[in-house]
Amino acid sequence: MTSPPNSLSIWNKILGRAGIAWFCVAAIGQIAFIIFITNYYGVRTATGNYAGWNDKSLIKGHVPGDDAGNLMFAMHVLLAAVMTLTGLIQLVPLLRRKFPKLHRWSGRIFLVLACFLALGGLWLTWGRGTYLSLVSAVSVSLNAVLILVCAVYTLRFALSRRFADHQRWAMRLFMVANGVWFIRVGLMGWIMINQSPRWMNNSMSGPADIVISYGSYLIPLAVLELYAAARRSRSVPAKAAASLLVAGATVFTGIGIFGASMFLWF
Repeated sequence: MTSPPNSLSIWNKILGRAGIAWFCVAAIGQIAFIIFITNYYGVRTATGNYAGWNDKSLIKGHVPGDDAGNLMFAMHVLLAAVMTLTGLIQLVPLLRRKFPKLHRWSGRIFLVLACFLALGGLWLTWGRGTYLSLVSAVSVSLNAVLILVCAVYTLRFALSRRFADHQRWAMRLFMVANGVWFIRVGLMGWIMINQSPRWMNNSMSGPADIVISYGSYLIPLAVLELYAAARRSRSVPAKAAASLLVAGATVFTGIGIFGASMFLWF
């Protein structure tokens, strides 16, 4: 049974605005993340202060004598800022309409960097031993696999000019490729709400650690799918529920960004 057209129109607007609100909050947090990477890792790398990477708590940052590992770490961190920026550019409708070439080239850069960083993350995890527990190592690996799968389908549908399918898979790629950002926001959001690292431990294997590690990409992906399904639906309850879900995600994201900015980045 479908709902009256007027109610559907109202809830479509509410749901759309909830999505825009989440993106605006997330964009602020991602810009803060880019600034942090540039000011902290970028400056230290440019000035040759590689040991300074370790001034922030890292699983394995600069290791004397490990030239290959240090190079991969530097590339992984610095290119993450570029990937984050190009990903944001993809989601701004005005830029898509006014600057189609910027949209296309930033999309290509985003896709290539997402794949490179996924493969680099696998190497850093299993080749360099950059993990605190097997649980977190498997989480990073699953995230990398999902990035590569989404990238393949995003490219495939772009080449076949199936742009609706391309856009859906590009959004999925955006969510999973930003797992590193989401995990920091998720961890700090949880700590800020609980006012303590409840159900967490130093090896990232506590109950909250596990949920946040895997949820850093699976939860945003699930919210995206529910949001998209509600946009297509002609059910007011479905649109209302999705609006509340996205509004809750916006609030949690904002809390996590505030915590990450205060205690991790600046």
